[in-house]
Amino acid sequence: LLSRQSGLSGRQVERWFRRRRNQDRPSLLKKFREASWRFTYYLIAFVAGMAVTVDKPWFYDLRKVWEGYPIQSIIPSQYWYYMIELSFYWSLLFSIASDVKRKDFKEQIIHHVATIILLCFSWFANYVRAGTLIMALHDASDYLLESAKMFNYAGWKNTCNNLFIVFAIVFIITRLVIMPFWILHCTMIYPLELYPAFFGYYFFNFMMAVLQMLHIFWAYFILRMAHKFITGKLIEDERSDREETESSEGEETAAGAGAKSRLLANGHPILNNNHPKND
Repeated sequence: LLSRQSGLSGRQVERWFRRRRNQDRPSLLKKFREASWRFTYYLIAFVAGMAVTVDKPWFYDLRKVWEGYPIQSIIPSQYWYYMIELSFYWSLLFSIASDVKRKDFKEQIIHHVATIILLCFSWFANYVRAGTLIMALHDASDYLLESAKMFNYAGWKNTCNNLFIVFAIVFIITRLVIMPFWILHCTMIYPLELYPAFFGYYFFNFMMAVLQMLHIFWAYFILRMAHKFITGKLIEDERSDREETESSEGEETAAGAGAKSRLLANGHPILNNNHPKND
């Protein structure tokens, strides 16, 4: 109908809709800007997290996380670390609608909400020592991912691939090894040695389990990307929506030549299922 009204061919109408749809997709510049400011934050947060936790005795002995609980003093560095992290995740929750939309949009919302709840609850329940360790652990790999994205959007593929390998290793070690076997063990087993379980104990560990399931979900994407890297394909963010490539001028000419004319591949006509016809 549009083809008859506009005087254009069916292929030209389809191409117009494809171009119009691609205009609503985020540009590489927008993706680069988003990755840049997140890289800056995650790097600063990781350095701050290490500064807040590395000199504390519970960083090396997780049993000391609960030493003296619930009466544990909070130093200024822990206060500011908590406030900055909480502000950041609130900003992510409010800006997620305007950021680059990815396939795991719903999972990102669940992650941000769960993180905010955990931060608030751990502050009120004085789980601050455990909270600082968890935040520092999460920030250990995020800045590597954002830096890999930056180089990918800038066209530095080799640098992107190398950073992605480092990110994948750090992510697997921190989120799938240290997190469940050290941190979750610390929050689920050690407290029961000191006091009986209460509602806060169950609620906190339930939210931690939600985060761990999200880590497994994202590890799936990372392994897919690692598989593409091993097989020689380009590394890209599996969560991003791909833009459709526009048809070449040769395709339009061949498509407009008539219904019986078909594109040729190696001398054979291409069928509707995009496979060459076999003799």
